[in-house]
Amino acid sequence: MPKFLKFICFLAIGLGLVWLVTHNLTDKEKDDIFNSLEHANYWLLIPVIIVGIASHWYRAVRWKLIMEPMGYHPSTLNTFFAVMVGYLANLAVPRLGEVTRCGIVARYEKIPVDKLVGTMIAERAVDMLLLLILMVITVVIQIDVIGGLFVAEIWHPIENKLGNAGSARSLIIIGALVIFILLTYIVFRLISRSKIGIKIRALAHGVWDGIRSIGQMEKKGWFIFYSILIWMMYFAMMYLGFYCMEETRYLGLKAALAVLIIGSVGMIVTPGGTGAYQFLVQRTLMVYGVLDTTAYAFGWIVWSAQTLLVLIVGLGSLIALPLLNKDKAQTPSSDAGQTT
Repeated sequence: MPKFLKFICFLAIGLGLVWLVTHNLTDKEKDDIFNSLEHANYWLLIPVIIVGIASHWYRAVRWKLIMEPMGYHPSTLNTFFAVMVGYLANLAVPRLGEVTRCGIVARYEKIPVDKLVGTMIAERAVDMLLLLILMVITVVIQIDVIGGLFVAEIWHPIENKLGNAGSARSLIIIGALVIFILLTYIVFRLISRSKIGIKIRALAHGVWDGIRSIGQMEKKGWFIFYSILIWMMYFAMMYLGFYCMEETRYLGLKAALAVLIIGSVGMIVTPGGTGAYQFLVQRTLMVYGVLDTTAYAFGWIVWSAQTLLVLIVGLGSLIALPLLNKDKAQTPSSDAGQTT
């Protein structure tokens, strides 16, 4: 039920953004959007999809590198299928896919789930760091374009909210945080010697082993290479996507980088980026002089291509996993929480 409610909440946000963009459109603007969608060259999305599949493959290869210091060597196919099923789960509930892919690899490769969760956290931390670095680079090299968008859409709203928050409200928030931290510490102390506390410590230890493995890799250079390669492929997908519409073909590398970074935020906010991705891509492309209706149509085209890729390959992975592993017992590893 909590997962269902979370899904409904995020989906409502996405649909609300779709409504926000479309409810005031005139008949002409709606016709412009459908006209842009009708005249797009969808054959040119094939290279986008191919590059997208390659990026997911190398994500699976990179994930394997983090597992090696712990003594685990899963098959690349199982890891790739798990990654794709994870993306499929993310279409329903944001971040659900991260847990799903760990469970799949644990089931078919007999690797403790807690250690896999640790490797996933380490991997996502690296991706977040790269996203932040690219975000800073995007703003710096286009301070006159993206800088203004960032200030208007992100910084000013935050500044206004902080300015409107009274001192009493700030003190209440700080006090609530302090009380929460103290209660958490007291509860942990009370249960630390119980069976539940022992299991929690074992779980935390396994997760820490997974996180620590990133610093114990012998192939750190390959890990860095694959990390950069994945984001280069994401960038290539966006740049190649520009060529499917006449109105966006003139856009250059800087515009592709900006759409990639800001669109990535939309993919995180709502299930599969529904609503948020199209809205943020539209706002970004408008800064580069693209008509608002065309920009909105482009957001739907790129989102649809990515979503179609995940649906087809993700569902195919669900079918392929039991067939590929028909000789293996399909139960998660029972030694979760133990060191190797």
